[in-house]
Amino acid sequence: MTDDTTAVVDTRPTKIMYVAEATAHGGRDGYVTSQDGQIDLRVAMPPALGGDGNGTNPEQLFAAGFSACFHNALVLVGRRSGFDLTGSTVAAKVGIGPNKQRGYGLAVALSVSLPVLDAGIASKLVDAAHEVCPYSNATRGNIEVTILLG
Repeated sequence: MTDDTTAVVDTRPTKIMYVAEATAHGGRDGYVTSQDGQIDLRVAMPPALGGDGNGTNPEQLFAAGFSACFHNALVLVGRRSGFDLTGSTVAAKVGIGPNKQRGYGLAVALSVSLPVLDAGIASKLVDAAHEVCPYSNATRGNIEVTILLG
């Protein structure tokens, strides 16, 4: 239930256009594969979490997915507004740590570079992309997402 000042926005898809499939074998010390064979990666705990770091980890994969998805949303809203975003980039940092419920949580920082646009236009496009991006919609309200425009 929400109060009168908070509007709940339904961001669920109305039609599924694509389904990705991946399987983990061995959790954080194993490997991950995708159904189509495009992903076949060793997964290892990073040294900061007590592992050997000899593989990727879920946070790196999430950072890669979020940055690619957000960048695509940014290019889409830029194109719709008549702007060419050639040379733009989005980098993601995903942090993991304990939460107050004795589990773990994530925090995301996106660094957006739009070198050919003035700050006002860039900010409006980033805000619009944050509304369009499926990762932004999936994380809104449960993961802290900070967007840095530089």
